[in-house]
Amino acid sequence: MLSGLSLPAVALLLLAGVLLDLLFGEVRRWHPLVGFGNCANALERRLNRGRRRLGRGALAWIAAVVPLTALSAWTCGALGLAAHAVMLYFCIGLRSLREHNLPIAQALAQGELARARLLTARIVSRDTAQADAADLAKASAESLLENGNDAVFGTLFWFAVAGGPGAVLFRLANTLDAMWGYRNARFDWFGCCAARIDDALNYIPARLTALSYVALGATLADKRRAWRCWRTQAPTWDSPNAGPVMSSGAGALGLALGGAATYDGVVEQRPVLGGGRRAGAADIGRAWRLVANTTALWLAGAALAAAFHYLIRSPHA
Repeated sequence: MLSGLSLPAVALLLLAGVLLDLLFGEVRRWHPLVGFGNCANALERRLNRGRRRLGRGALAWIAAVVPLTALSAWTCGALGLAAHAVMLYFCIGLRSLREHNLPIAQALAQGELARARLLTARIVSRDTAQADAADLAKASAESLLENGNDAVFGTLFWFAVAGGPGAVLFRLANTLDAMWGYRNARFDWFGCCAARIDDALNYIPARLTALSYVALGATLADKRRAWRCWRTQAPTWDSPNAGPVMSSGAGALGLALGGAATYDGVVEQRPVLGGGRRAGAADIGRAWRLVANTTALWLAGAALAAAFHYLIRSPHA
């Protein structure tokens, strides 16, 4: 382990960080990632101008991420295991996914379309003002599947690799990709570094997430469909990491996701993901349970790895 933590310590700290998140949720005031986002906005306004924007974007990424990652490493070295657990808690967003998405399902189930549109607009960048119930359910399910990887599983993976500093590095890099990684006139060059680094950091976690979604399909047919969708549909998606995650998740759930979505008043025809019926209100809960069950699977895997490590190293084994 790059963190110097033993496998049993990693397994216990992963569990501790997830439990802290489920118990307390996001910090309501002075959340570190919110403060980081404000600093990143200030950096971008100052540096994203003039010539050599590719280099300026790389410099901005280094200035935003490296000092805070180094500070987190120093803090963990000084304070020990508790600091690792707290940093994982600050970085993970499992409860947040539930709190932002299940109210959409509730609003749709109660026929409150206007409320569902407002709630969905808070978590996605597409236009929701004219969206029907199926479009809103699809948007929420897609957000759960993709952000399950970004806000939970990628964070858990890099924590397992490098402890608290690994989780911090991943979440800061992922946040910058969400802020700067757009293909438009403003960010095409400046955000290139942030987008490529996030792609690299997410490559293995995204495929482990996709594999987990396949494994957790409710039936053998669901598992086979999830695998087939991953292998055939993921290459058609723009993002090399969102494609595997969303296609396998849609296949496991038996839902037809992707397709048409409206951005800034323009309808974009995206590739189809998964297969089966259109999403409904109840499918938001099903997508959440898939993410939650995947979290449990990863924690169980970490516990089994720790137990095996203990057995093979025990002099009495």
